Amino acid sequence: MTDMTKQTSVLGTAGAATTRGWLDTWGLGLLLLLAAVALVTLAFHQTAWSIVSIWERSETYAHGYLIVPISLWLVWEKRAGLKQLAPEPTALPLLLFLPLGFGWLLGYLVDTLVVQQYAYVGLLVASIWAVLGHRLARYLAFPVLFLFFAVPVGEGLVYPMMNFTADFTVGMLKLTGIPVYREGTFFTIPSGQWSVVEACSGMRYLIASVTLGVLFAYLTYTRWWKRALFVLFSIVVPIIANGFRAYMIVMIGHLSDMKLAVGVDHLIYGWVFFGIIITIMFLVGSIWRDPAAPLPQPAPGRVQPIDRRRALRLLSVMAVAALFWPAAAWALSDHGGKVAPVEVQAPRAPGWTLMPGADLWDWRPRVVGTDGSLYAFYEAAGEADARPVGLYLGIYRTQRQGAELVTSANMMIEQEHPVWSDTMVRPRRVELASGAIGLEQHLLSSRRGERLLIWTWYLVGDSHTANPYLAKLLEAKSRLLGNRGEAALVAVAAPYDEKPEEAAAVLTAFLDNVLPAIDAEVSRSLGTTP
Repeated sequence: MTDMTKQTSVLGTAGAATTRGWLDTWGLGLLLLLAAVALVTLAFHQTAWSIVSIWERSETYAHGYLIVPISLWLVWEKRAGLKQLAPEPTALPLLLFLPLGFGWLLGYLVDTLVVQQYAYVGLLVASIWAVLGHRLARYLAFPVLFLFFAVPVGEGLVYPMMNFTADFTVGMLKLTGIPVYREGTFFTIPSGQWSVVEACSGMRYLIASVTLGVLFAYLTYTRWWKRALFVLFSIVVPIIANGFRAYMIVMIGHLSDMKLAVGVDHLIYGWVFFGIIITIMFLVGSIWRDPAAPLPQPAPGRVQPIDRRRALRLLSVMAVAALFWPAAAWALSDHGGKVAPVEVQAPRAPGWTLMPGADLWDWRPRVVGTDGSLYAFYEAAGEADARPVGLYLGIYRTQRQGAELVTSANMMIEQEHPVWSDTMVRPRRVELASGAIGLEQHLLSSRRGERLLIWTWYLVGDSHTANPYLAKLLEAKSRLLGNRGEAALVAVAAPYDEKPEEAAAVLTAFLDNVLPAIDAEVSRSLGTTP
């Protein structure tokens, strides 16, 4: 009896010691984790706030408020497995601070928020990994990586999705036997006129579907190929469903003599339809549900408390690695110095005459933050009925927040403009005498029946490009070389009656003669003339 009592006492003491060790380890581990997250967030507080501010002002990304709570809930769901593991801090993940921090710096220099935001979340993930250790970080990989869905992204898909929705809707109307006349994303049927605008692109549905689809795939399946297939399913289905949604709304309006689905109610129909589609997706996906994954095996040996000196050294290294990049950004910035305005003169070239005082149409591009700009009209010299050409130059001597060459705030025409509508946007390559040039082509029409062909591109250094990503890379190169990101946005416009190629021939002839003078004027106004 005495031996049994002693044995029970020994086991109880050992169990209590193990429990105390586990609690001591997790207690210090949680404090270390909170300190690491707070450190990275304070170092990049402006980037963190930019994410929240976009959630606040955009309904498309309002789901971002739910990402952190969902990640914490996913961690809580793994609490049974967490009892088998313990934090084992390691400095190895801090090596990721080098590429991620450099990526954040590039994003800062070229004012690309999405790059800064992804880099910030990546730094958060690396800091969590460093505190938790490899084994625990592997077990919590999905809840931690799910934080990347907090980053507002996807604006570049809006126009392609608008065009797809217009293609799908017009195709379905033709299959239904309804006559339709289309001009870009605008189309007319016997009962009325319709247009696919940004809110109808389906971008909101796609982002919501992908976020929910990834979460559902993780919770429902354990095999990687099932998860990948369902994520692909959650990408394809909302795109196709949005096409059907747009077609149904047009048909409801058509059959009701334009009394239904032409106002706020068509947005309500859209969200109800999307809810039904998501429910069907989940019901179908649940058929192939996998059994739950087994709990992780406990760490071998007794749980070891975290070495406090080692934890302090880890936080110190993390602080230096995190604060270095904002300090470098501060050193490379102009600290909000005043930028002198730029005087831009109308380029002149043989064969084309400047039309002083002319105001042939009221369209102007919406470009913000320029240090100088110009809009001028030209006509071919010696031609009686020559089509006029409009030239816009927007000069950026120093790019900074709110004064950026490549930004969603700069557009050829704003959505729901009272007079002009952008009926089609697509890339185009034009062969000139001096070589080929890549452009972005816009077809504009007004309520008065006017039509314009617009070609636009970026001029960064001596490079012409319509690719916004390449323009950003060229700007980053300029900033890293100690320059100020000097650049310009160029747009040329010409009217046409029926076929845009009528205006395309005029613009090609204009650029063949005037493009060298445009480049020279941009260099002169920026002070970069060799």
